[in-house]
Amino acid sequence: MAMDLSADFLQRRAANFRPMTPVQFLRRAADVFPDRTAVIHGDIKYTWREHERRCRMLASALKRNGVGNGDIIAILCPNTPAMLEAHFGVPMAGAILNTLNTRLDAAAIAFILDHSETKVLIVDRQWSEVAKAALSRMKIRPFVIDIDDPYAEGGELIGNLDYEEFLKGGDSTEDVVWPADEFDAITLNYTSGTTGNPKGALYHHRGCYLNTLSQIVHHQLSSDSVYLWTLPMFHVNGWCFSWGVAAIGGTHVCLRRVLPAEIFEAIDRYGVTHMCGAPTVLGMLIEGAAKTGITLSQPVAIMTAGAAPPAPILKATEELGFMVRHVYGMTEVHGVAALCDWHRDWNSMPPEQRSKQMARQGVRTVVTDDMIVADPTTLEPLPHDGTTIGEILFRGNNGMKGYLKNPTATDEAFAGGWYRTGDLAVTHPDGYIEIKDRSKDIIISGGENISSIEIEEVVFQHPSVSYAAAVAVKDDRWGETPCVFIELKEGHEGKVTTDEMLEFCRARLAKFKLPRKFIFGPIERTSTGKVQKFKLRDKAQSA
Repeated sequence: MAMDLSADFLQRRAANFRPMTPVQFLRRAADVFPDRTAVIHGDIKYTWREHERRCRMLASALKRNGVGNGDIIAILCPNTPAMLEAHFGVPMAGAILNTLNTRLDAAAIAFILDHSETKVLIVDRQWSEVAKAALSRMKIRPFVIDIDDPYAEGGELIGNLDYEEFLKGGDSTEDVVWPADEFDAITLNYTSGTTGNPKGALYHHRGCYLNTLSQIVHHQLSSDSVYLWTLPMFHVNGWCFSWGVAAIGGTHVCLRRVLPAEIFEAIDRYGVTHMCGAPTVLGMLIEGAAKTGITLSQPVAIMTAGAAPPAPILKATEELGFMVRHVYGMTEVHGVAALCDWHRDWNSMPPEQRSKQMARQGVRTVVTDDMIVADPTTLEPLPHDGTTIGEILFRGNNGMKGYLKNPTATDEAFAGGWYRTGDLAVTHPDGYIEIKDRSKDIIISGGENISSIEIEEVVFQHPSVSYAAAVAVKDDRWGETPCVFIELKEGHEGKVTTDEMLEFCRARLAKFKLPRKFIFGPIERTSTGKVQKFKLRDKAQSA
């Protein structure tokens, strides 16, 4: 007879079960490393004891100003101490943090604030103009708190109260609010909105807790780590490193602007060991180093994701002394859900082959239960042959709760028991996946599927090219043909012709894949380094 394990004395109790929450990491850091530097922001420094006290004061002040469970607190701010404090202080008040993209216009910010019914808006002085314009469009104005950061450039104070004054209204000894259920919402992250209005993905404490631990494992952080904030904290909560650095008692180095000179200076000055950024950041570092001749004084681990990084960019970044970790994910899965986990024997590969290996999106992280490339209709896994294209599907604890006030979009995203990414990929014989395109970005010419990423990889190999984006243009004969937008390196503008690029591609691409048009000039990107190709398609079509 099987044992009965359902007895009351074997069930959950306070001693053996607590809802998971990344907020706990702050408490541990303050207990274990109270006098270690937690946050550096120019000449401003806080220890973990001080950082925890400020977070608790923020939580208390919010509660004393009427903020309750489930209220939305929005923040429009770059990578500064206040943004870090909000990641702990807001959930410690029982509220939900909504980090706003600093590159959004007033209309988009107003939509997000209205849609989320934001109760409090915390805004950095430098973004007062766009915040003021957004507030003027709102139906109900939230309580506004100004961050008067000494390193902000311009702007004015538009709020009801200054942030530091607001903190003084709190009590650091007051009890914080812990989640009753680990599936309770902790943050709200709006997608970039490639079409129409952005959707608000709700994160839960469990997912953020697990993904934070996963990031520590895969980025190999320790208590000696010094993390430089080159990744926007408003982007999926800084891939959970906003909580992760607390978990290991490391040091945050804040950076308001992502400029190569300031990045290299911070690396040297503070002994930075880890950072993250989109492939565009890697490109900036490569070009910045080429101009100044600067080299790293010590190796720095950099995690990159966003647009698929071209192999030449990865190779050049490694040659600068960075240790690149390529990861993959999206807003709806708490950020990172897969990575190109490295095998030691790959180190002996020739550089070009190593870079191609590294450019793959890879395998699931330690907290991602399932990731497959499947037929988007039947959801049947496709063969690991490196050629059969299907959709990437995820399943596990790092999936979002759903889209705020949008049941239809939520059901569509989770249809069939999987999160549907919309990314098209192949699975190689070793089980590693490689993205070939977004489902809406694939170019279908004469009935043949052409990967825009494949074309971009080829164009990137040209020594004058800094960035490239391939899109489909309607064609009366072929249905669609490729068009490539090209951003040239500084000093190369006007020196590369369409005929030269065509001949360069002709030697490296099949005839049916050749671009029919090249457009030279700056390529607009989102704050996370992604190119909104629907805009480029419209531009190419009109051209």
